[in-house]
Amino acid sequence: MTTVKVTKMQGCGNDFVIVDFDEYKKTNLPMDTFAQKICNRNFGIGADGLIIPKTDTKDTDIGWYFYNSDGSTAQMCGNGMRCFAKYVFDNKLVNKKEFSVQTLAGVIKPELLDDGMVRVNMGKPILEEAKIPFRGLKTLIVNGREFDITPVSMGNPHCIIFTDEDPMPLAEIYGPFIEKHEFFPEKTNTEFVRIIAPDEMDMRVFERGCGITLACGTGACASVVAAVLNNLTENKVKVNLLGGAVFVEWQGSQADTQKDVFLIGPAEYTFFADYIL
Repeated sequence: MTTVKVTKMQGCGNDFVIVDFDEYKKTNLPMDTFAQKICNRNFGIGADGLIIPKTDTKDTDIGWYFYNSDGSTAQMCGNGMRCFAKYVFDNKLVNKKEFSVQTLAGVIKPELLDDGMVRVNMGKPILEEAKIPFRGLKTLIVNGREFDITPVSMGNPHCIIFTDEDPMPLAEIYGPFIEKHEFFPEKTNTEFVRIIAPDEMDMRVFERGCGITLACGTGACASVVAAVLNNLTENKVKVNLLGGAVFVEWQGSQADTQKDVFLIGPAEYTFFADYIL
């Protein structure tokens, strides 16, 4: 029997198990297998993803290993990054409130704000189709229904669909099919978005490797970028998710897409525990 110390955190209901690397090593399991086991909501702790801090980076203050609940890796996760930032600062793995993190999507820079929120510089959106990656048309047909789509990458691929309908049933019905659509060779997160006002939207997401989740930070960022590019919103938008709200700011435009995207939202502890393998 092996006991591993774990921390459970959530950002707008998007929840994560965080395990220090030395604790993870006790398991003698591959990281993807450990992620599947510990994220299982019936036989494990239950989470959308597993995060393990990586302290031996050379060109950044810290790094991470990030796994979805199905054991797949993700290039980035905005809600996970906010939780990670709070965790590593509180546990003195970094000694400053603004720092750099090495991820599979490149260097990400979170900042802990005085009001308890976390602001993350998510970097520049990727709109070049080959780099998203996206190979197809901007009109997608799923089960006989046609959708106009805007593909965007925030280090991981997103398919944004704007609608006047309740976005939740659409995410539930069509999300699983779009995730694996041939237009997206590395699969995709799918966001259904309803514009409420020039500075507010509702978003529901079917996440690649997770399914329906309460929140998706990179999805919120990608949705605001897509909305600005389609002249649907202003540059700073409140994004209402199932688990709460985040704020996204992007000063880009069709004429200048090379602006950083900023994500602001909460990060909260849920519990600390000993997990028995």
